[in-house]
Amino acid sequence: MAFPGMGGMGMGGYPSAGAGVDPQQAQEQQMIKYMQAAMEACPTKTVMAGTMGFGLGGLFGVFMSSMRYDTPMSAGMPGGVGTISDLPVREQLKRGFKDMGRSAWGSAKNFGYIGAVFSGTECAIEGLRAKNDLANGVAAGCLTGGWLAKGGGPQAVAVGCAGFAAFSAAIDAYMRMPQDDKAADPII
Repeated sequence: MAFPGMGGMGMGGYPSAGAGVDPQQAQEQQMIKYMQAAMEACPTKTVMAGTMGFGLGGLFGVFMSSMRYDTPMSAGMPGGVGTISDLPVREQLKRGFKDMGRSAWGSAKNFGYIGAVFSGTECAIEGLRAKNDLANGVAAGCLTGGWLAKGGGPQAVAVGCAGFAAFSAAIDAYMRMPQDDKAADPII
């Protein structure tokens, strides 16, 4: 198989032993190249972004669920309980943790889906254009926003595209700003 960076290698993909390189070091270098190639592949980036989005979304869901205040549970309905504060403490905790779990699961799925779609789209665009610039993130944001809003009709797709593209442009522009703070760089 041909991986990037394998040109000029000896038999088996390793530098020849006569080049003055220890065979174990050569094998370690080759393994590093394989891992770097795998980390730069679009499927790996997509899975990693989806997984990280899932984890972040779960934490976000737990946090947002814990910030909710006492809401009425079927208040005013026949046979309704009233408010959650009318229940015993054990039942309040049970329902609160169930709600927290539902909220965390829902947020985790959404964040994971959005992260995977955006990352996969951006990586594919970057591969097609063979450039790493701000336009990749903006185009991926537009496609992702449009895809997420596809069920709402053409106007929703346009608004989703514009909104996600603007957000992607702002974040990408901020992340690409030159850093002048020498204290933030651990290697001086």
